[in-house]
Amino acid sequence: MGKHYVYLLACRDGSYYCGYSTDPVARAETHNRGKGAKYTRSRLPVRLVYTESYESKEAAMSREWHLKRLSHSQKAQLVRDFAAEGEKE
Repeated sequence: MGKHYVYLLACRDGSYYCGYSTDPVARAETHNRGKGAKYTRSRLPVRLVYTESYESKEAAMSREWHLKRLSHSQKAQLVRDFAAEGEKE
């Protein structure tokens, strides 16, 4: 498993926030303390709902760029698929 992650947070207002981190759980906690991105500060609390791991920072950042361009419904489907995969394990 990689040490670089792209993640999605579900915000209180129903929107999604996409980011990069080497520790997405800790990063979500940072967001919830109001110390994360400006976007999430007014949409607290947030929940970590999706992660992907990569071996390199470059690969993770590239995927983040692509995820940020997905529509809200596409992100929601990604989150649903991710949750369903987790239930199978």
